Parts: sequence; C-alpha cells; structure tokens
Amino acid sequence: MTLTDEVRSFNRFYTREIGLLNRRLPATDLSLPEARVLYELAHAPETGRTAAEIGRALGMDKAHLSRIVARFRARGLMQSRVSADHGKHRLLTLTDVGQKAFAAAEAAARAQVDALLTPIGEGGRERLAEAMRDIRAALNGREAAEGNLSLRPLQPGDVGWIIHRQTVLYHQEYGWDWTYEGLASRILGAFVAEFDPAREDGWVAERSGSIVGSIFLMKSDDPAAAKLRLLYVEPSARGLGLGRTLVATCIGRARELGYRELTLWTNDVLVAARRIYQAAGFRLISEAPHHSFGHDLIGQTWTLDLG
Repeated sequence: MTLTDEVRSFNRFYTREIGLLNRRLPATDLSLPEARVLYELAHAPETGRTAAEIGRALGMDKAHLSRIVARFRARGLMQSRVSADHGKHRLLTLTDVGQKAFAAAEAAARAQVDALLTPIGEGGRERLAEAMRDIRAALNGREAAEGNLSLRPLQPGDVGWIIHRQTVLYHQEYGWDWTYEGLASRILGAFVAEFDPAREDGWVAERSGSIVGSIFLMKSDDPAAAKLRLLYVEPSARGLGLGRTLVATCIGRARELGYRELTLWTNDVLVAARRIYQAAGFRLISEAPHHSFGHDLIGQTWTLDLG
C-alpha cells in the first residue's frame, strides 16, 4: 500500500469514527464548517477578526464563508463593527447568544472525543498523542516541526528508546540490519553501568513532550580525552539546527569538565552528521573500511582540540 493509499484509508476511518459524515455535529445544529467558524470567532481577540482573516486561517472559500457569516448574523450569534484602524474593515465578534452556542458545541465535541478515548489505556493515549504531533509536524512543515525544542537530562526509559529509534532510523535510511542494535546496546549499557557524573553526561532533545534527538559525552581510557557518542536527530526535527545544538552542548560540557580533547567515531555514509562535526571544528584523523550492519562501510575517527 502506498503512502497515498494509507492516508486515504486513515481519512475514511477517522471521518467515520468522529462522525464527519453526519450533516450536523453531535448535540448541535451546526455543520462542521459552521462549527469551525464559530471556534475561530470564539478564540478571536476581544476586538474581533475580519472575515478575510478567518477565511485565511481556515482556507475556506470566500463565498462559503460569507454565507455562514450571514446565517450567524441572522441567528443573532455574531455582530460586527467598523475597525477603528481601517474604515473598510469590519470586525466580527460573537454575541452572548453566540458564546452560549459555542460553549454547547465545545462541550459536545469534547464529550464525543472523550467517549472515543475512554477504552484506550494510558500508554495507548501517549502513543496516539505522539503520532498526532508527528503528523502535524510532517504536514505543516518547518514552523510546526520546530515547536518547543528543548534539551533535558536523561530520564528512566530514555536509553532503551534511543537504542530502538536509532536502530529503526538507520535501517530505514541506510539499510543497516538489526546488528546495529547490538552496538548501540553495548555502548549505552556500559555508559549506564559505569556512569561517572564527574566525567560524563547525556542530553535528550524534546519537542512537545516527544523525544526528537539525543547525544552523549562519555569518558575514555585517557583522562584528558572524552568521546562524543550516538548523536541522532529525528527526521521531523531536522533542518532546525538541533544537531548543531546537541553537538555544541556536548563540546561545552566537555570543556567544563576539563577535557583537552573530544573524539568521535562515525561512518562516511552519515553525511549530515559529518558536516555538523566539521562545522564545529572536528578534524578527520583516520578512516578504515569495515563490514558492519550488513554493509561495507568506511569508519572515521574525528577529533576536536578543546584547548
């Protein structure tokens, strides 16, 4: 099944589940377009919004919107006044009757969704919320994807998730097989088992509660040298400078801990990551071919002088 088929199949499923095939929303006499316009008016500034602004926000046909506005005015749900800043603009606001209609519609809509979610456990709800955020990010583009990016310390469950996600992404993007999971598990297993807060650290990048990247600073046999390990960024968060931020955070922490050198090992196919390392000042000092994860690769060692 192609992605187009998957999207259409999901649309058919979801429109049925939430009743979009019905002419009216549950417990109201509003059509879906009318309910969306009512929502925009209810969340407008106190001064109101113009019909053109609402049309742009909803991507709605001008004639269709005009008919809805006329119906709202006739039913006493909406009022308008001339803008003090622009004599040709009319600002639309809800009347008291309109506010009550919106409150009833909002309560009905929330009750409908609550009923849909009631059988779903907490874990399923978290997965559902994360999937919806990812869909918005993918379809809305850069602005939605950026969201509220932040870095935080490691929490329970992070390490297993990071191993899983890196393995899945490298399989999807480079065709690496499941044996990569063994490497990531050994590296992070040792990091957890022998963690030294005076010499090591780790960061998880989050957006709206979802993990979108990570990086680790690890000790080495040389007290003066640290290792940068397992940088990864989710596809939905790429292009936002997150990789550079993670690398810069790791470098800054290495300096704080008194390291004089930071090294890393990567593979030549990880082009985007290599560009980040190079821009941060890392130098390629050696490379060698190897066969790993089902592929012939070229491993590379890079180093950064922290002095």
